[in-house]
Amino acid sequence: MSGLLAVIGKGKDPKLVKELSERMSHRGPDESDIHIMENGSILCHESLSIIDLTSGKQPIQGTDKAWMIHDGEIYNYQELKNTVLKNHTFRTESDSEVIVHLYEEFGYDFCNKLDGDFAFVVVDGDKYIAGRDPIGVKPLYYGLDERGRIYFSSEMKSIADQCKSFSTFPPGHYYTAKTGFVKYYHPEYEDHKKATQPLDLELIRESLIQATRKRLLAEVPLGVVLSGGLDTSLISAITSRLLKEKGEKLHSFSIGLDADAPDNISARKAAAFLGTEHHEIHFSVEEGVKVLENVIYHIETYDIISVRSGVPMYLLSKAIADQGIKVILSGEGADEVFGGHLYFRNAPSEEEFQDETIERVQKLFTADLLRADKTTMANGLEVRIPFLDTEFLDVAIRIKTEEKQPKNYDGVEKYILRKAFDTPEDPYLPSEVLWRQKEQFSDGVGYNWVDELIEYCSSQVTDEQLAGASAEFPYNSPTTKEAYLYRSIFHKFYPQVSAAQTVRKWIPKWQENLDPSGRANAAHLKGNFEGVKANVIA
Repeated sequence: MSGLLAVIGKGKDPKLVKELSERMSHRGPDESDIHIMENGSILCHESLSIIDLTSGKQPIQGTDKAWMIHDGEIYNYQELKNTVLKNHTFRTESDSEVIVHLYEEFGYDFCNKLDGDFAFVVVDGDKYIAGRDPIGVKPLYYGLDERGRIYFSSEMKSIADQCKSFSTFPPGHYYTAKTGFVKYYHPEYEDHKKATQPLDLELIRESLIQATRKRLLAEVPLGVVLSGGLDTSLISAITSRLLKEKGEKLHSFSIGLDADAPDNISARKAAAFLGTEHHEIHFSVEEGVKVLENVIYHIETYDIISVRSGVPMYLLSKAIADQGIKVILSGEGADEVFGGHLYFRNAPSEEEFQDETIERVQKLFTADLLRADKTTMANGLEVRIPFLDTEFLDVAIRIKTEEKQPKNYDGVEKYILRKAFDTPEDPYLPSEVLWRQKEQFSDGVGYNWVDELIEYCSSQVTDEQLAGASAEFPYNSPTTKEAYLYRSIFHKFYPQVSAAQTVRKWIPKWQENLDPSGRANAAHLKGNFEGVKANVIA
């Protein structure tokens, strides 16, 4: 994992480019380097060493004059070295190096051969290619300056004040000067009519186990986020079993306002059952508010749910990193794949249910994945997401919609995922954890967190400021005091129109209250959401 920055074109001051790259030094606290190409293009890399801790320094040179920089992990790198790249000589043991050799072997058409989470740039004289993984687990931005130079960067903060325009690099695409953007990822599940596969609980279970197994690839300490919800608890259960096979004990981590927070209560039950070395983190609303600006600076969004959940995730990541852990597994993606958000219960039809799952997976890079990557990497920590493994997605999303739609199963969201791991003869989790109702992360840390955060925001924004929000922020104008405060903080760091345009609001469908809290849905068993009913997002 790392931060990458590439400036394609001549004339940019290398010292300045190095300083721009160092704005992302949190992504790569282990090492930093720069390479200046003969034509004046510049590659920078901030490295967090996970594989090949001794010789995997980047930028990495290929066989001849091509160089590359990469952020992420390539899980099938050894297989590639043993097969299609068996005649290549490698300079390092790094998983990253296969990218430049694939370019040398296949030209631009190689991204589909990579199994992993990645953003990369390869520069070969006047030719170059940039690419991003299929789902967008790893962030990537691109921009153009007044001299026509093109920039690629892991985070917006390194290029926002250098480019006349910039945007988010689309997942599942590569870009070259010759071709422009090319979509290389064409899964069958993108067409809702392809949801024709029969339900196979064993296949679901085994596919998720394999997706988790490959993400244990590391030469550094590894742990799991364990919120006590279904998604992180399943990943923790699987990881715990896999580590036990190697005689290792799993470190798990949860966070909440106190010991009685819903997530902490459930996480303790799961951890005790799994036998993990569990670490429970507590934070106060005051501590959360104190880091609010820093979190928005790091996650580079003003999306309400991303900020609400980004604060506890940021604090949790810091606590995990302080324990010496460098890699964590987390449960993002399951709600989107299986229709787990409570509003899915209100889907008007099976077709709309399926379309919503597909769209939510496709848009994860604008919300949960952005928040997960940037809050962890802000603390020099790598997060891995088994639920978004492409082979698992092919299995899970294409299951017949009538098998997945919650209303068919008494309103139990993610029913088939729960059922796949409901194995009484060899239980993965306690029943009360396996069948726990969906809880948004920002709610599960303690309901007072969102309620008091909204109150704090209201105290910081006047009625006059909110009334003038559409004039002050004509694009994506905030409509609540909470949204206004987040937007104001974001604007302080990223005042460019291009920056505001990278943000997408996460808004639930098919329910009266459009606040993104799960407690705003009438199906929530313990809503207590009276204090924020007015916090409706237009």
